Amino acid sequence: MSILKIARMGHPVLRRVADRVEDPLDPEIQRLIADMKDTMKDAGGVGLAAPQVFQSLAIMVYYVPALRKSNDPDDGEVPLSVLINPEIEPIGDEIVDGWEGCLSIPGLQGVVPRWNKIRYRGLNEKGEAVEHTAGGFHARVVQHEYDHLIGVMYPERMEDMSLLGFNEELRENPPETTFRQSVATDAGSDDEEA
Repeated sequence: MSILKIARMGHPVLRRVADRVEDPLDPEIQRLIADMKDTMKDAGGVGLAAPQVFQSLAIMVYYVPALRKSNDPDDGEVPLSVLINPEIEPIGDEIVDGWEGCLSIPGLQGVVPRWNKIRYRGLNEKGEAVEHTAGGFHARVVQHEYDHLIGVMYPERMEDMSLLGFNEELRENPPETTFRQSVATDAGSDDEEA
């Protein structure tokens, strides 16, 4: 397995819509998935999309650590998972604000509004159909990675750019703000990045 270089914001691969994967069991795709898992772990992230490693393919890897789960029954610990050719849809219209970081925007985080509950479907790394309902941090991670597959970076989702800052500065000088129902464990805090 290999640790892959991560594309940073501004690179064209992060601005385009990723191509669908025709054969998830193709050995090249399987190798890419294994390398993405290793790269995400090495970088200390909770999610990684193929465009972030210069591959414009609709693949994401992610997990939800136990310390990130909330009281939401659809937001529990999720083992390292793969989602290929994903589709997401909101459940309800509740939007929540939460801090997010990104491996393609190192050292920064910002407050991003996201749907609180989503349903997502796609294929796992064995090519089997999967469908899940997600809430809280689980929903946030999947939405963040899905955005990478449609060429969107989290700052484009932000409503208040004064809530974008360097991790160290925000830790020492947290902004005074009111969030829409804040998610208990937000992406990007504790320097974990999606």
